[in-house]
Amino acid sequence: MKFQDDNETIGRVLSGDVAAYASLVTKHKSLVFSIILKVVNNREDAEEISQDVFLKAYQSLGTFERKSKFSTWLYRIAYNAAISKTRKKKVEMVPIEESVITNYSTDEVGRNMNEMDENDRQRVLEKALLRLPEEDNLLITLFYKNENSIDDISEITGLSVSNVKVRLHRIRKKLYEEMNELMKRN
Repeated sequence: MKFQDDNETIGRVLSGDVAAYASLVTKHKSLVFSIILKVVNNREDAEEISQDVFLKAYQSLGTFERKSKFSTWLYRIAYNAAISKTRKKKVEMVPIEESVITNYSTDEVGRNMNEMDENDRQRVLEKALLRLPEEDNLLITLFYKNENSIDDISEITGLSVSNVKVRLHRIRKKLYEEMNELMKRN
C-alpha cells in the first residue's frame, strides 16, 4: 500500500472522510506501539495505550497545527501516554551508575567488536540495548533506528534539544560499557 502524504490525509479526515484515518493508523501503528512498548515494557499495556493514542489523536486532529510533522505530534502523544501509564504503576528502575561509565575505553570496545563476526556484534548490541533503562532505549531507537532528528526527539519527549544531545551522549557511553561487559563474559 502506498501511503499518501500525512497532511493530505489529515485534510481528507477533517473534511469528513473519517475512513481516511485508517491509513494514518496503518502507517504509524508499528512505531507508536514500539515507542510505548519500550516505555511500559508490557505488550498488553502497550496495545491498550496504542489504541488510546490513536483515539486521542483522532479526537484532537482538529488542533494539529501542522507546524511539525504529523508523526512527531503523534509520537509525542504516544510517549506522554506511556510515561503517564508508568507513573501510575510506579515502576522503579535501577540505572547504570554514572561512575561505571567513565571507567572504560571506547577503543577497547571497538577492537573487541572488530574481532567478532557481524551476527555476534548484532547479538551483543541487542543484549546491551535490552539492559538499558526503557527511556534510554527509546531515545537510542528514535535516533538511530527510526532516524528521527534531535529536534523531533525533543518535541516527542519534551526534553530540550541540548538535553537530548547530552542524554544520547551518555546513553552511548552506557551502551559501550554494557557491550564491553557482555564481551568480557563471552
